[in-house]
Amino acid sequence: MTGKNSLSSEWHSHSVRIYYEDTDAQGIVYFANYQRFMERGRTEWLRDYGISQEALHRTHGMFFSLVSTAVKYRKPALLDQQVVVMTRVQEIRGIRIVFAQEVRLDTAAGALLTSAECVAVCIDATTLKARRLPETLKQVFLPGKAPQ
Repeated sequence: MTGKNSLSSEWHSHSVRIYYEDTDAQGIVYFANYQRFMERGRTEWLRDYGISQEALHRTHGMFFSLVSTAVKYRKPALLDQQVVVMTRVQEIRGIRIVFAQEVRLDTAAGALLTSAECVAVCIDATTLKARRLPETLKQVFLPGKAPQ
């Protein structure tokens, strides 16, 4: 695969309950915690393909590291609400994977609370330098390759 690759518009979903520890004094989710929720969403997206973070390191000698995020906060999530973190890959190119993510209230069709574009790069676990995503992983993430 070379160049820009637009991937499936299918979203992966991961439910998160809002706990007291996620909120500020007003019972509203503290803004930085959305980043934690989205990290879980990306991890669970990967896990649904049968790949754990540990396996990336052990089998492929690599890991992903975020290099940028662009987040829009639209509405607050509140203590004890259930939210759904939606994740999909927008693009794979060279060393980068670009994720689109949304946090919605209750269900995938619920009110949009937060949206983000997160760019991750593939990092060699030994040298800690950016490297191309292994072809075997690219093939797994191609459109039409449903998670396990």
